[in-house]
Amino acid sequence: MASSTDPPDHELNKPVPYTLHLDEKLLNLTNQKLKLSRFPEEQLDLADDDWSHGAKVKEVKKLAAYWENGFDWRAEEVPTMPTSPSMTQPYSHTIANFTLLHQQARINAEFSQFTVKIDIPGYGLQTIHFAHQLSSHSNAIPLLFVQGWPGSFLEARKLITPLTNPPTTTPPTQAFNLIVPSIPGFGPGPPPLNSGFGPVLCARAFKILMVDVLGYNHFLTQGGDWGAFITRSMTLQFPQHVRACHYNFVPCGPPPWYKAPLSMGRLILNSYLYTPVEKNSLKNMMKYRKSGDGYLRQQSTKPQSLGFGLGDSPIGLLGWLLEKFHEWTDSANYDMPADEILTFVMMHWMQGATPGLRFYKAAFDTFDAKGDNATLVTTKMFTVYCTTPTGISLFPKEIALPPRDWVNWVANVKYWKEHDKGGHFAAVEYPEELVADLREWFGSEEVKVVMAG
Repeated sequence: MASSTDPPDHELNKPVPYTLHLDEKLLNLTNQKLKLSRFPEEQLDLADDDWSHGAKVKEVKKLAAYWENGFDWRAEEVPTMPTSPSMTQPYSHTIANFTLLHQQARINAEFSQFTVKIDIPGYGLQTIHFAHQLSSHSNAIPLLFVQGWPGSFLEARKLITPLTNPPTTTPPTQAFNLIVPSIPGFGPGPPPLNSGFGPVLCARAFKILMVDVLGYNHFLTQGGDWGAFITRSMTLQFPQHVRACHYNFVPCGPPPWYKAPLSMGRLILNSYLYTPVEKNSLKNMMKYRKSGDGYLRQQSTKPQSLGFGLGDSPIGLLGWLLEKFHEWTDSANYDMPADEILTFVMMHWMQGATPGLRFYKAAFDTFDAKGDNATLVTTKMFTVYCTTPTGISLFPKEIALPPRDWVNWVANVKYWKEHDKGGHFAAVEYPEELVADLREWFGSEEVKVVMAG
């Protein structure tokens, strides 16, 4: 129920300007469903801050009431932006003039959006939604930013201005042409209509977008959550194009003991040999594996069964996603605003939730992969070594960022930065820190050399 510029004669590899629009039927239906919602009872013996059973009823009720009576895709002060995005002219961001726009208009104002139909090897035709934010700085280099679940392309909204138009300094601060595609089914644009569309095929699609559509033969990547898997697959499949990469999420395990006995020894004696940061990372990973990955099991096995509920009930989807936002953010230092939560929820509600769930099934379905093809299986992507120069940013509430000696076995780590706050949604929670890391790593002499090569 969202508009998508994709007529039958949509020319292959030719971008078409896109404007996000949720029709009134969907908005009215959403409001009706919110009015008719039923809620479970909160268990009396659970403390107010005890989320061990899932999303807190009182928090879901509070957000549901706001969604029904206050948040209606309208009314927010935003900067005035150009109305006609261009593929060749920098997007001008200004905060001098403000106008009252609803949420939808704000997104359209902040992002220069397009759709493009492409032909993906091994899959076929698929239309991709993406934002292309050009810099006016002469030193700008192309950076592909890929989001995860339950996020969307909106994860990049706080990065656009600082990355594309940094302050004037001597020497110049690194600037970027920022490309932010939507994983098909995660927000705007049509979802995949055939099964099997996971990180490997998405990586092929985004390579076509970067090289064949936009003409960036050499580029950089940044990924967290699914974005890490997708951009990792791009480095493995297309190392000639991805010249350097950056992650804030690295889901790798320890190296084999017979290949790295010192790493295994450190793990066994972690209470004595690990740094406080490493101990915290190990604690987060163990907690996630013990009590935090139930959603992954469901979504990677029977996503469609789950989709009937989440795709039909706005309260069901809100509860499902709110628990992740609460558990995966550094809530002691960042209180995600209601508008931000509901806008992310809307990106999946507009698609009926199911396409985002199916991505897990496609990702974790195994297939016969031997030799070089073994690196194309999602569960094996972070078990093989990749020579692409790699930067890592570690945020303490991240659910998957292991000790450096583990990461060194799968990545050519050239940049490593540890932060004292932040979680899974780094671009949303602490954009200033992530921007600084991206500028420092991608502005380094090493990256400049590989980009010029």
